[in-house]
Amino acid sequence: MIDIEGLTKRYGAHTAVQDVSFRCEPGTVTGFLGPNGAGKSTTMRMLCGLTSPSAGRSSVLGVPFRELPNPGREVGVLLDASAQHAGRTGREILTVSARVLGVGDDRVEELLELVQLSGDRARRRAGDYSLGMRQRLGIAHALLGDPRVLVLDEPANGLDPEGIHWMRGLLRDFADRGGTVLLSSHLLHEIEAVADHLVVIAGGRIVADDSLSALLAGAGVVVRATDTAALRRALAAAELPSVTTTDGAQRVEGEAEAVGRVAAEHGLVLTELRPADRAGLEDLFLSLTTTPAERREEIAA
Repeated sequence: MIDIEGLTKRYGAHTAVQDVSFRCEPGTVTGFLGPNGAGKSTTMRMLCGLTSPSAGRSSVLGVPFRELPNPGREVGVLLDASAQHAGRTGREILTVSARVLGVGDDRVEELLELVQLSGDRARRRAGDYSLGMRQRLGIAHALLGDPRVLVLDEPANGLDPEGIHWMRGLLRDFADRGGTVLLSSHLLHEIEAVADHLVVIAGGRIVADDSLSALLAGAGVVVRATDTAALRRALAAAELPSVTTTDGAQRVEGEAEAVGRVAAEHGLVLTELRPADRAGLEDLFLSLTTTPAERREEIAA
């Protein structure tokens, strides 16, 4: 269980995170999405006790992270896979942490095998690892204490397609056994493949918090016209918010009748008008995180 209530972080006059609240339940993978600079990493650092909030509170398993007697045995954290001793081997890095956590050496060998860093790879220095290998070592480090909660920031960064598929299965299995996963990633398709719940942050504020299926069910309509630019301008003039989908259509927050009337008034020929009964995650993400000013720039283009 992860519980975040009203977290706020200010750096002077700049507010990086504003009144962020959400929960991650046992048995689920929660995808945490947002544009660069939206406040994802700051929120996760406050959750893990690395950054002090200006306001609000957070807890893991019912208590603040800093009050856990042996945090690594309860919460596995991966916020920066490069934050490893470059001069130590993969096995040495895990062994040192195992001694601190009170974990046996057999757990180290088990995890090296799990993340495919056993044998010669375990004897190589971390400074010689590829980014993908460092990510695998970071995941092994997060799992070392056999935790009940995982907090992972961009764990798929640097992994090849096989590695991403492996990680997806690992996280799904962890959650299916009752674990709680908070997963930040810019790989939207991977979030869509593994997450049960979605939290989206933009401009330091939560803009969506619901099950993935509910959010993807969507609302409004998808419309396409022979003159796309004119359609965008007409919808904007009618104050019908829209966003361009990945295949060039417009996803509109409105009723089909209203969109049809706008098209008719402007003499636009529509080639498609249907309910947006299942938007893709990429389209949903853009609709939630694109600001009105950015939409106006797109319409003017």
